[in-house]
Amino acid sequence: MKKIYSFRYRLLLFFVFLSNWVFAQTGVITGRVVDDGNLPLPGVTISIKGTNLSTAADVNGYFKLSNVPAGPQTLVASFIGYKNLEQTAEAGAAVNLQMEPSSLALNEVAVIGYGTVRKSDATGSIGVVTAKDFNRGAVNSLQEAITGKLAGVVITSNSGAPGNASTIRIRGGASINGSNDPLIVIDNVPVDNFLMGGASNILATINPNDIENITVLKDASATAIYGARASNGVMLITTKRGTKGPAQINYNVIASLSTLPKHVDVYNGDEFRSVVNKVYGNIPAVTALLGTENTDWQKEIYQNAFGQDHNISFSGSAKNLPYRVSLGYNNSDGVLKTYNFKRTTVAVGLDPSLLKNHLNIHINLKGLYNTNNFAEQAAIGNAINYDPTKPVRNGNTRWRGYTTWTDNGNTDINGAPVTLAPANPVAQLELTDNKSTVRRSIGNVQLDYKMHFLPDLHANVNLGYDYAQSFGHNNARDSTQWVYIPVVAGGRLNNYEENKKNKLFDFYLNYIKDIKSIQSRLNVTAGYSWSHFYNDGKSQSSDVARTAPQPLDSYITEYYLAGFFGRLDYSFKDKYQLTATVRRDGTSRFAEDRRWGWFPAAAFTWRLKEENFLKNSNTVSDLKLRVGYGVTGQQDLLTKNNYPYLAKYTISDQTSRYQLGDAFYNTLRPDGYDANIKWETTTTTNFGLDYGFLNGRLSGAVDVYFRKSKDLLSTVPAAAGTNFSAFVLTNVGDSENKGIEFSLNAVLAAKKDFNWNLGYNLSYNRTKITNLSLNGNTGTILQFGGISGTFNTIKAHVVGSRTGSFYVYQQIYDTNGKPIEGAYADRNGDDVINSSDLYIYQNPDPVIQMGINSRASYKRWDFSFSGRLSLGNYNYNNVAAGSTYRGLYSSLGYLANQTKAAEETQFTTALQTNMSDFYIQNASFFRMDNINIGYSFPDVKRLKIRVNGGVQNVFVITKYKGLDPEISGGLDNNFFPRARMFQLGLNCTF
Repeated sequence: MKKIYSFRYRLLLFFVFLSNWVFAQTGVITGRVVDDGNLPLPGVTISIKGTNLSTAADVNGYFKLSNVPAGPQTLVASFIGYKNLEQTAEAGAAVNLQMEPSSLALNEVAVIGYGTVRKSDATGSIGVVTAKDFNRGAVNSLQEAITGKLAGVVITSNSGAPGNASTIRIRGGASINGSNDPLIVIDNVPVDNFLMGGASNILATINPNDIENITVLKDASATAIYGARASNGVMLITTKRGTKGPAQINYNVIASLSTLPKHVDVYNGDEFRSVVNKVYGNIPAVTALLGTENTDWQKEIYQNAFGQDHNISFSGSAKNLPYRVSLGYNNSDGVLKTYNFKRTTVAVGLDPSLLKNHLNIHINLKGLYNTNNFAEQAAIGNAINYDPTKPVRNGNTRWRGYTTWTDNGNTDINGAPVTLAPANPVAQLELTDNKSTVRRSIGNVQLDYKMHFLPDLHANVNLGYDYAQSFGHNNARDSTQWVYIPVVAGGRLNNYEENKKNKLFDFYLNYIKDIKSIQSRLNVTAGYSWSHFYNDGKSQSSDVARTAPQPLDSYITEYYLAGFFGRLDYSFKDKYQLTATVRRDGTSRFAEDRRWGWFPAAAFTWRLKEENFLKNSNTVSDLKLRVGYGVTGQQDLLTKNNYPYLAKYTISDQTSRYQLGDAFYNTLRPDGYDANIKWETTTTTNFGLDYGFLNGRLSGAVDVYFRKSKDLLSTVPAAAGTNFSAFVLTNVGDSENKGIEFSLNAVLAAKKDFNWNLGYNLSYNRTKITNLSLNGNTGTILQFGGISGTFNTIKAHVVGSRTGSFYVYQQIYDTNGKPIEGAYADRNGDDVINSSDLYIYQNPDPVIQMGINSRASYKRWDFSFSGRLSLGNYNYNNVAAGSTYRGLYSSLGYLANQTKAAEETQFTTALQTNMSDFYIQNASFFRMDNINIGYSFPDVKRLKIRVNGGVQNVFVITKYKGLDPEISGGLDNNFFPRARMFQLGLNCTF
C-alpha cells in the first residue's frame, strides 16, 4: 500500500513540474480595444498571426490572450466596419489597440428591404437596436427585447401570461378595420403574425437569444419597397450568424420567480357581511345567504410562479462554411394557477461561399414546438365577484365538492346551478382542461451570385416558407356550473386544428458602382416578389357525453400577392443622396380591375457635416438633413374572408346554427360584399435630422411626419336592400396622423474602468379621422368596443376625433363632487337624455411616449435599466363600472362581491351608470421595465463566465385606479395581471 501511495505522489510531482515547464514557455497578453474616439469596441476579434490563438473583446473592450508563445508576436484586430489593425507585442505585455473606421464603416449597419446601404446613404427614417442593447433578463419574445428602445414604436403586452403576444404600433395605427400591425421580416422572409387558434404568441418562433439586430423602417420612403404590406411600418429581424474562426459554444440559463405585485381591492368576508347587512338588513332572505368564512378568492387563484430558460449555441466555421446552430427551451408557469407555457426552439444558419466567393448561399431554418396549458381566465373576474363568506369547498359531491350557487342557495345538491351567478373561480381553474400544441417552421435559401463578367452586378434568389400548425382542446367537466346544459349531459368538449402554409419567391438584381470620376456612387435594385398564403381549420364541440355533438366547423382560405419593385440610390460627393423607389403590387383579395396598385416613394439627404464649414469641426461629428415622401398600401383584412368582392354564401358556425330538439344543423347565409373594394393607401411626408456631437459621444435624430390615409377599409351599415348583409366591408373614410420623434444616445463616461451610456427617446403622435362616408357626411359614427355583460359599445370612430375614442355620457356631480346616479348632461338641449347626448371623451392611445435606458460598467461589474413613460392615455375601468350596491344581491338568489369603487359612488345599478365618463380614468404611467446587474469573472483561457440578477416590471407610478394602467385598447375588463419577475442568470462562452 505504501508503494502505491509513493508512486502516486511521485506521479503528481511529475505533472506539477511538467505544467510549470509548459507555462514557462507561454504567457499572456492583455489589453483594450478602442475606436478613434477612445471609446471601447466590444466584440473585436484579436488573434495572433500564424496561430489558432484568438479571443474577443468584452463589453468594455478588454481582452486577454493566453498561452502566447515566447518572443515577439503580431496581434491582428478585426471588426466589421473597421480597418484591420496589426501590432507587435510579447507575452506579458499590456497593449492598447486603437482601430480606425474603414471607408465602408457605415456601409454595413443600415439594413433595408432587399439589400443594405451605407449608413451615410440611408435616406429614410429608420431605427436600429442591436443585441447588446436589448432589454436584459428573462426576455421571452422579440417584443420584450426592444420595448421602450425606439422612438415612435409602442409595444403593449396584451396580458401578463407567459409567452403572451404584444401589440406593436409604429407611429400609431392608420386603419380602422384593416390591420395596424407592422410587417415583420425575419432573415428576408416576411412572416404571418396573425394569431392562430391555440397560439398565445405566433412570434414566439423567434428566440430573442438568436437575434443579432432589429431594424425598424418607419417612413414611406423606407418602407415603400414592400408596398402592399408596409403601411404600418416594417421590422427587419436579422439573426446571428456563424463567423470564420474557431468553434465557440455559448450557454445561457435564467431562473425566475414571478409574483403578483397588486390585487384588486374588494371587500373581505367581514366587510362583505357588514355591507350586505347595511344595504339589505331588512330583507332576511338576503342576509340568510351569507356564510361564515373569510375567503380571499384572489389569493386562492394566484401563486408565485417559477420559470426557467435555457439556450445553447454552437458557432464557427468549417473551412468555407460558417455555421451557427442553437437550441432553446423555456418552461414558465403563470401567476394564475394551472397556467403553463413551454417552448422549444431550434435555429440553424449556414453561409457557404462557392466559386471563389462569387456565389454566397444563406440557409436559414427556425423551428418552434410550443405547448400551452391555458388557465380559465374567467376565474380572474369571478375571484373578484365571488362571495367571500363562502368556502372554496362545501362537500357538495355533485359539483365535485366545490361551493356552487344553485337555484335553492348553495347547499342544495339537486338544484340547478344559477348560470348567471359568478362561478367558483377555483373550480373553474381545476375543472377546465384547455391545452394546445403549436408547431412552426420558418426558413429560406438565399443565393447571391456576383457576376463573373461584371462583379458589380449581383443576382439574388430567395425561396422561403412559413408553415404553422396548432391543435388543441378546451374541455370542461360535466359538473361545471358555467357550461351547464339542463337538457343534455352537460360539460363541454371542444377540439380544434388550424394550419398555415405560406410560400415566398423573390428575385432581384442589384448593381453597385463607385464612379470616382464624378465622385458618385450608384446602387440600383430591381426585382419581383410572389407570395402564397394558405390557411385551413376545423373544430367541433359537444357535451361531455356526446349526446348532442354539433356539426364540424371547417374552412379553407387562401390568397396571393405579387409585386414588381425597383429602387435607385444615388450619392454625390458623400454629401447628397437621392433614393427613388417604386413598387407595383397585385392582390387576389380584390377584383381584377381593382387588383393592382402603384406605390412610389422618394427621399433626399444632405450631409452638412461634409460641407467645408463643418468638415473640420471638432464639435459636430455628424449632421444630416432628410426629407422623404411615399405611398404605401393596405390589404390585410382582420377576417378569414379573403374574397370580400365576391357575392357568396357562408356555412354557419357554432354561433349561428339551427337547433331542432337536441340536434344542430348548419345553414347557408349570404355574406356582405363590395365588388369595388380596393387598396387602402397611406401617403407619408417625413422631415428628419440626424446629429452627432463630440466625436459621437452625443448622437441621435429628430423626425417630423405627416400621414394621410384614404379609402379606409371599414365595416359600415349597408343601405337597405343593397346587399346580402346588414354590414359590408368597403372603402369609406380618411384619416390623418402626425407626430414628432426625438432620440438621444449619450456616452457619459468612457474610462479604463468605468463606462456609462444613456439612451432617451420621445415620441408625440395623434391620429384624427377626417371622413367616414362616401358623400362627405361628417355626422357618421361607427361604434364598437362592447362592454362585458351588456350590448353597449363604449368606443367610436367620429369625424374630427382621434380613432377609437371613448363615446360616453357626461356625468353630473353634486356640490360635494360626488357623481349623481343616472344624471347626465343634456348636451343637445332637447330635454331628453338618450344616445344623441353621447360625446367623445378621451382616448386609449398615449399622446406622448418616452423611453429611457442606461448601461454602466465598472471594472467587471455592469448595471442596466430600462423604463417607459406614457402620457395622455385613458382607460375605461369596466371592473369599477360593474361594481354597485345593487350588484351585491341578485333576484336569482345569489350574492356577489364588489370592488370598493361601489363605496365611492354608492350607485344602486350598473345598467344606467356604466356609460358614464366617470369611469374613463387617466392611465398615464411610468413603468420601470427592467433592472439588471451582472459580474464577469476573469477569463480562464477561452472560458468566459458572467452571472447576473435582475427584476422585471420593477414598479409602476400612476394615478389609475385599476390593477394596471397599461391596457391594450383601453378596455380594462379583468385581464391577466402582469407579474413582477425576479431572476438569476448564468452565461458561459468557451
